This record gives sequence, structure tokens and C-alpha cells, in this order.
Amino acid sequence: MEKSPGTPRPTAKDIAADIRREIANGDLGPGDQLRAARDLAKEYGVTLVKVQNAYRELSEEGLVFSQQGRGTFVVDPSQPVDDGQRGGSAFVALATEMSAMHETIRQLAARLERLEKIVSPEGSPPAQ
Repeated sequence: MEKSPGTPRPTAKDIAADIRREIANGDLGPGDQLRAARDLAKEYGVTLVKVQNAYRELSEEGLVFSQQGRGTFVVDPSQPVDDGQRGGSAFVALATEMSAMHETIRQLAARLERLEKIVSPEGSPPAQ
């Protein structure tokens, strides 16, 4: 993505948004490796740190994961998440919220069971 000298250089958020679009459009699919950060930095005309920050942002959102010495890859939702992919704050927040939802559902099921026992005639199972 060559930029003309007069245009402002993209931020890490801009780079992350471009990669997010590529994932959403299907240009990058589950398991695909992202370009090397150095190559992307050269293409955008930005520092390596900006691209690394973009990759970190996407990792925190749970969209990509990095493997030391191998590269950065698009998360495959059909594969189990390993410990290397669990570090993102977005993943932690989602896991916490899902755990809370699971507990709420469990509590609601217990309440429903108690209510069904109260309103059903003795000896007959509750109507479904």
C-alpha cells in the first residue's frame, strides 16, 4: 500500500482495520499466516513497532495469534484455543462473560424446576 509523500502515514489502528477487513472479506482465512511485520511496515511506510502494535491489537481481539519464530496467524474458530492464544484481553473478557452467562442459565434452570414442582399437580409430571 504505497502512500504518496503528502498523505499521512497510517496508525496501528488503521493497519489493524485493514487486516480486520481482509479477514471479514475472506481474503485471509482461518489458519492463514499474516505477512511478516517487516514487509508490512515497508509496504505501509511505517515503523516496525506500528505493525507489531496492530498485530497485538488483533491478538487482543482474538482474531490472530503469534507463534515465536513462525509468525502471526488468523485464528481458526473450529480449533481448540491453546494457552498461547488465551492472552488477549478480549478473549479473557469474553470467557468471563460466557462463564457468567452459564451460571445465570444454571440458576434459571433450577428456578424453573422449582416452579414446575409448585404448579404441577402432585404425582403428575409437568406438561411440556
